[in-house]
Amino acid sequence: MRLELFDSHNHLYFDTFDADRDAVIERARAAGVVGQVCVSEGLETARLCVELAHRYPDVHAVVGLHAHKASEDSDEHYAAISELAQSEGKVVAIGEIGLDYHYDHSPREAQRAVFRRYLRLAHELALPVIVHCRDAYEDCERILREQQGRRYRDGTPYRGVMHCYSGTAELTRAFIDLGLHISFAGPITFKNGQKTREAAAAVPVERLLIETDAPFLAPQRVRGQRNEPAYVKDVAEKLAEVKGLSLEDVARVTTRNARLLFGLGVARRETVAYTIRDSLYLNITNRCTNECIFCARTRDPVVKGHDLRLAHEPSVQEIVDAVGNPGTHAEVVFCGYGEPLIRLDAVKEVGKILRERGARRIRINTNGQANLVHGRNVLPELAPFTDEISVSLNAATEADYQRLCRSEYGAGAFEAVTAFIREATHHVSTVTATVVAVPGLDIEACRALAEELGAAFRVRAYNEVG
Repeated sequence: MRLELFDSHNHLYFDTFDADRDAVIERARAAGVVGQVCVSEGLETARLCVELAHRYPDVHAVVGLHAHKASEDSDEHYAAISELAQSEGKVVAIGEIGLDYHYDHSPREAQRAVFRRYLRLAHELALPVIVHCRDAYEDCERILREQQGRRYRDGTPYRGVMHCYSGTAELTRAFIDLGLHISFAGPITFKNGQKTREAAAAVPVERLLIETDAPFLAPQRVRGQRNEPAYVKDVAEKLAEVKGLSLEDVARVTTRNARLLFGLGVARRETVAYTIRDSLYLNITNRCTNECIFCARTRDPVVKGHDLRLAHEPSVQEIVDAVGNPGTHAEVVFCGYGEPLIRLDAVKEVGKILRERGARRIRINTNGQANLVHGRNVLPELAPFTDEISVSLNAATEADYQRLCRSEYGAGAFEAVTAFIREATHHVSTVTATVVAVPGLDIEACRALAEELGAAFRVRAYNEVG
């Protein structure tokens, strides 16, 4: 599958691109860049962004007033930006706006006033904001927090992106809580960019974007040269390294995030087999016997950019066809947004076929309630083709399990899960008990229980799936 990247912030109107702008666009496309956002600094550059957006179909415009130019604000300027934003279909956000106390090219009070003014415009027009913040994080957060709880006309929450993020990992949590995305540029690749990489590690992938800020901040490989949209791939590669994902994962996730944020639409297609890193996952049902409080299955069933909503449960043949050659993956995992062992017969049939066709490793991720579902011990039936069973333990006590997992089997579910884990160790070579690190959960008590049951133990990040 072709790599698809999205440069969520650049300045293609700079005269440094005048001699070869068409070639720059073509190099970006050749590198897999399927979308770009050209971001203005004021009225003149806003008009240039719109012009470029009309010239190149994969370029979109953002209009606003940069903190550097806040002292140039006027009612006429504001009215012209507002008209551009409303009259041009290719304007996808208001920006870049914000605060810059590093250079202080405009008085700070003027910066704050203009920031608030254009935040109000974004709210009125139901457009996301692109926020510039340098050495002004406290004031930036405070002003953005004034928007908390506000909704656009269509009922959706206020939204936007902290562009070319250079704050700390701790600060990212505040901006994420405000509903914002966090975008990373060339500095994440710099030799002295450890702080930026630590911040990126703290951001859930569903809130990540990548950008170049071209012509500025070229990545380490070409540092000191003119930056251009094709180099967003360098950012994606470093982000993949930081997040422990593949380049394809990061490209897929950040492109989807950008398209959703900027209202560009995301193609909907049913996903039966999907890849994360070098593993192939099989999404065979959306049904589950639990309604876990931390599970996004009923809210936003997307994992690492894969939409796992099923219009129908795939047949065995459809599953096998979606897999293709299983030997090309490090492992095949029965794990979608649902409990796979509800469809025990399909798992058994597909598992047998995968083994015959050269699957290197087969894992089943389960909530451990299959014996309750089917009224018998199903583990001997899984053993012939299963290399690992990963069971969602999620608690050390029945009370915590019911509070967090809300099983339809009620009080008997937790005992059934622990019994399933213990029994699994007699049939499958690797058994892992997992817990989601929900705030307040006694992780060490869960670890001790897993050891008592004879299983390995793994902690899964809270609010990070896949």
